[in-house]
Amino acid sequence: TSVSQVAIDLKNAGANWEDSALVIDESGLITSRTPEDLPVFNKAIVKTLEK
Repeated sequence: TSVSQVAIDLKNAGANWEDSALVIDESGLITSRTPEDLPVFNKAIVKTLEK
């Protein structure tokens, strides 16, 4: 995930880009797009740290 303005660059560099408020990949990396996604992102970070 990222802001949409860099999606094309990321895809061209070989990234798997997803337009989602939150993505947690198989390695445990947690990402989001914009400040509007922070509530969902923060909940995921807290949940992960509680484990």
